Amino acid sequence: MKKYLFGLLASACIASLPSHAQTWPTQPVRFIVSQSAGGSIDIAARLIGQKLGDALGKTVVVDNRAGANGMIAGEAASRATDGHTFLMTSPSTLTINQHVYKKVPYDVQKDFTPVTQTTSIAFLLVVPATSPYKTLAELLAAARAKPEGIKYASAGIGNQSQLAAELLAGAANVKMLHVPYKGESPAITDLIGGQVDFIFGTMPALLSQVKNGKLRALVVGQPRRSDAVPDVPTTTEAGLPAVVVTGWTGIVAPANTPAPVVKRMHDEIVKILAMPDVRETLVKAGAEPVGSTPQQFADFIRTETVKWGSAVKQAGITPE
Repeated sequence: MKKYLFGLLASACIASLPSHAQTWPTQPVRFIVSQSAGGSIDIAARLIGQKLGDALGKTVVVDNRAGANGMIAGEAASRATDGHTFLMTSPSTLTINQHVYKKVPYDVQKDFTPVTQTTSIAFLLVVPATSPYKTLAELLAAARAKPEGIKYASAGIGNQSQLAAELLAGAANVKMLHVPYKGESPAITDLIGGQVDFIFGTMPALLSQVKNGKLRALVVGQPRRSDAVPDVPTTTEAGLPAVVVTGWTGIVAPANTPAPVVKRMHDEIVKILAMPDVRETLVKAGAEPVGSTPQQFADFIRTETVKWGSAVKQAGITPE
């Protein structure tokens, strides 16, 4: 029976060389982030990167490569050979794109070695502060009154934010117009400006705009309320218990990364995620620290791949 952990076997052959762990890193560590600055992945990358730099004694550079639903970042990371480059990413890059696009410029199983899942992220449905919709019921009533008259933004075709909105539309039996963007940040900018009606996106990317009064949160996409926004009802409370959407961030390494380096990265990041100040910062932003083992993360990615493949089919998204 063949058991492999994505690209881990590619580096296992040099696992017996302790010098890698003892001398690494010999240069700055690079986090390629599949999102523009200010998004949920970027927020986690910068928080972890700062602490990681202190632990390793080397600078951690955050390299934002937004676009193509994370494929630009995924391709860049898969081709890295310096042993100091890692990909900080989300479900789109690792579990959704293969269901949405005919050609993906990397092979998740062959080109990457899982390091750890860093966070689990709540999803928040928000409207502009100037929106006439004060509740989810009001928003859905408007959608029923005028099919495709309500416009929702997403971080890209096939992105989890699109799938979340389509899951909502299916459960509520309404039709809405999808407006895709190249990432969360430009979508949020247009949402604040009133060009679109809502986005069902990651809480870390949206929460600051909710707190400063530019956006209004209508529901959290999970069964229980979030400590970050305790006054915001859940989709279950809004009468749509089937609409449960949870995002996540995680770190993978190029398959050729030495196994001792992968282990060192895993161990350091798990320590960082357990730090009280890091945990407090992430929880307040709507992200729950995880810190799984490489094997647990690999199993999780496989499960997520199946789940989002079904969601893509239900949303009627045809591979391009």
